[in-house]
Amino acid sequence: MTIIAVFNQKGGVGKTTTSLNLVAALARGGLDPLAIDLDPQAHLSTIAAVPAASGSDSIFGFYAGSRALSDLVRKFAIGGNIIPSHVELSKVDALHGKGLKSVMRLKAAIEAEMLEQEGAPIVIDCCPMLNVLSLNAIFASGRVLVPVSADFLSVKGALQLESTLKALEHVVKKRIERRYVLTRYDSRRRMSREIEAQLRERFGAELCATRISENVSLAESPAYGRDVFSHAPHSQGAKDYDALLTELTEKGFI
Repeated sequence: MTIIAVFNQKGGVGKTTTSLNLVAALARGGLDPLAIDLDPQAHLSTIAAVPAASGSDSIFGFYAGSRALSDLVRKFAIGGNIIPSHVELSKVDALHGKGLKSVMRLKAAIEAEMLEQEGAPIVIDCCPMLNVLSLNAIFASGRVLVPVSADFLSVKGALQLESTLKALEHVVKKRIERRYVLTRYDSRRRMSREIEAQLRERFGAELCATRISENVSLAESPAYGRDVFSHAPHSQGAKDYDALLTELTEKGFI
């Protein structure tokens, strides 16, 4: 089944929003997704109302060497399951460094514990920087969904990430599949349309046709601990993420 890393080296692009609503859309489709919060800020875990009481009860417990991934799985209220994060996760780089064994650790554990099962896709919410955690996610998944908000600095970040992925392909000896999805899109704004055209020229078919519109419901739903489907099922945000899942499935990315 599919493992997807949701990653961009720039923050504030809708990364956690995309992880949350992609997991919710998968659960609504009858699957049993597993979310892994690999961001020390633990925003996805907070939204899910499953904050870890201590580092050892979070994904950090796995990296600290004492916990199996399966021991850390919690039920996710939106459907499926989640392995929560904790601020102590920020220590992982200092503890393990960026050697090949360190960056392959998550991949090895998922395979050893058989967490990647049919009907149970895994969505990894990454931290917004290239470090041992995001490298773990990329190597474990082999495919990356890159949210790009409709502003020029975000485009610059996407281009930087493309260079990073190409460099990593020399390590894994294969192409890392990726899809770029435009977020916070407003068709009334000239800048949004210009950015879409620029991304389409640069990434071609790897830019999703689905655009995630600037939407109040998407912005406010995390404050209520909900995904957009349960918060505002008829909103444009709900329609957009439903369309995104359909596109990714039909194109074979999921």
